[in-house]
Amino acid sequence: MSLAVSGKVTAALEQQARFCAALGAPFTGALCRVLATGVDPASLTGQRLAAWPGEPMTDALPMRLTGALHWLVRGGRAPGLAALYPPAAMPDDAGLAAALAGLFAVPAIDAAIAAFLDSPPQTNEVGRSGALVPALLTLVAKTGQPLALNELGASAGLNLNLDRFAFDLGGVTAGDPASAVRIAPNWQGPPPPAAALQVVARAGVDIAPLDASDPAVAERLMAFIWADQPERLTRTQAAIALARAVPPPLEKGDAADWLERTLSLADGVTTVVYHSIAFQYFPPTVQARVMGHLAKLGATATPQRPLAWLRMEMDDPANPTTPAIRLSLWRGNGEEAQLLGHCHAHGTFVQWAG
Repeated sequence: MSLAVSGKVTAALEQQARFCAALGAPFTGALCRVLATGVDPASLTGQRLAAWPGEPMTDALPMRLTGALHWLVRGGRAPGLAALYPPAAMPDDAGLAAALAGLFAVPAIDAAIAAFLDSPPQTNEVGRSGALVPALLTLVAKTGQPLALNELGASAGLNLNLDRFAFDLGGVTAGDPASAVRIAPNWQGPPPPAAALQVVARAGVDIAPLDASDPAVAERLMAFIWADQPERLTRTQAAIALARAVPPPLEKGDAADWLERTLSLADGVTTVVYHSIAFQYFPPTVQARVMGHLAKLGATATPQRPLAWLRMEMDDPANPTTPAIRLSLWRGNGEEAQLLGHCHAHGTFVQWAG
């Protein structure tokens, strides 16, 4: 069976297979590899892939496809494929291909997979807070002030509750030690400052925010997490439960519009704008407006009313596959820019420069 799609789709699936394998997800990598030649071209899903209008990797098409399969498995709708999923032993490609062929042969299942491709992944990876919080501790050590958090591309807002997680950051603890959401990345380098993390305000925006209190939304969030990384699944389940108990304030909207409309500075508070693996998905015009507005507002900042911009993004040419952790601070003397380190895309490790 061959996949009658563009070379770009096939190449994207093969690239994602290599990416998953390198990030400790061999099963998801194998699934991508088999999908590159294992979708019936006559199926509705195969036809959608063949006619995909955008750039497959930019659109995260491989993750949409594996997310659809994980969603079916978690929902009990694909028992043949579920038997091959972790914690089962790693299947061979032939076994995966046979299970997939059985799925695409069922019209209702095929239609469900094709429909699942409509929306991009929104994993809301809480492990990334293991890179964000040490940056916030650094910020508190610099300003000595509590924080007002403003997250762009917040998805379900799980990371708006990051001060309510329990952290071990190279031996430095932070957050709520009793939290069920436990973050302890493999820490490399000096520890971050042992500062008191106090959040006095929080808000987030997303072009398509998710309500974690909706069971269907929660299942979609879980589906996009790689099935062979159980620690991520457990952590996200705990973060969803926390978000249901303490709902994060979210708005639907364009990031630049929202910032221009809502962002302001306050005496005695460090105003923080932050995002993680989100900025690359903003249109260039939105990126430019966000940066322009931060620079404009930063020019009005003072030591009593500072502004900070924290980002964990793939923006370092020297480390193209490892997100950089960057912090910019305005407090009256222009922009103070600092590269704090690098990290795993899911927060598994942090290489801290401080």
